[in-house]
Amino acid sequence: MPNYHVTLQAPYIVKNVEDVEDAISVAISNVGKLLNKNNMEYVDIDVGLTICPKCGEPIDCVLVVARTAMVGLLLSMKVFNAESLEHAIRIAKSTIGRALKDIPLEVVDVVEI
Repeated sequence: MPNYHVTLQAPYIVKNVEDVEDAISVAISNVGKLLNKNNMEYVDIDVGLTICPKCGEPIDCVLVVARTAMVGLLLSMKVFNAESLEHAIRIAKSTIGRALKDIPLEVVDVVEI
């Protein structure tokens, strides 16, 4: 049975932030606490990237309006002994979804390792 590295994307809302860096720090900290509370230290957290519509360069996936931010996070984990690629995705979504209730998860990338 193959092993996979699954990366999911999740939006996270942060309130009362000063700027983009503050929003990123708070989002990663809060999601990290939720995952650690469920003994999921093996899930990696990163900030997603999006393409700037003006210059075409990649930028952090963060939008701050009126001291409220939505941060696009990438959550990745290794899934061992999955029956198929689809099975690995279901395992990752289920595992991470239990810790991050009511936060939508979308598949970004799956790589067999």
